[in-house]
Amino acid sequence: MRILGIDEAGRGPVIGPLVIAGAMIEEGEMDILRELGVRDSKELSRERREEIFEELMKMEVRTTYHIIPPAIIDYYVEKGKLNYLEIKYSCKIIEELRPDRAVIDSFIRNSEKLKKMIYDRLSYKPELIVEIKADKKYPIVSAASIVAKVIRDREIEKIKEEVGVDFGSGYPSDERTIESLKDHYDILKDYVRKTWFTVRKIRDKRQKNIKDFFK
Repeated sequence: MRILGIDEAGRGPVIGPLVIAGAMIEEGEMDILRELGVRDSKELSRERREEIFEELMKMEVRTTYHIIPPAIIDYYVEKGKLNYLEIKYSCKIIEELRPDRAVIDSFIRNSEKLKKMIYDRLSYKPELIVEIKADKKYPIVSAASIVAKVIRDREIEKIKEEVGVDFGSGYPSDERTIESLKDHYDILKDYVRKTWFTVRKIRDKRQKNIKDFFK
């Protein structure tokens, strides 16, 4: 039986993409993931995530991922449909890899509702498991979370190199990220989620300062 795990990285940041990833393995090979030390990516150091990611690429683990840029995220947020964006790409991953069972880390409280929304959109009907914190319970979802996190980390490094600004993690809780938005917004704007409250607040303050300057 082919088992697929799906998870994301980067739903909350103000800078950079959202990455939704899938990892699939035969049920009988699941112990290999445990032996490798696969667990929720948030519990691993960046170095360890990279090591496990490289090992996964060498193993009989099929992986896929989608990198969703800020402009697309903003489009869905403006329509109040951010959850539908994740549903869309979760379905894409299932259709790409065609598992017998798919296990998804639920991104809404009502896991049963999410399960039905995904199930109804599929062209075929695999077994679906949708649970909150599935990345802690199912190694294959942990593997997907590692893939998503590593790919997002690499995308963030590419952005930093391109713009020449080390803006930290891109999360609103990161002081370096906030200071970078204040000081280098014009440089970073193509990679910023403009619908996020944190960004709107900074933009409004910048515009007010400009108006005050010309008074």
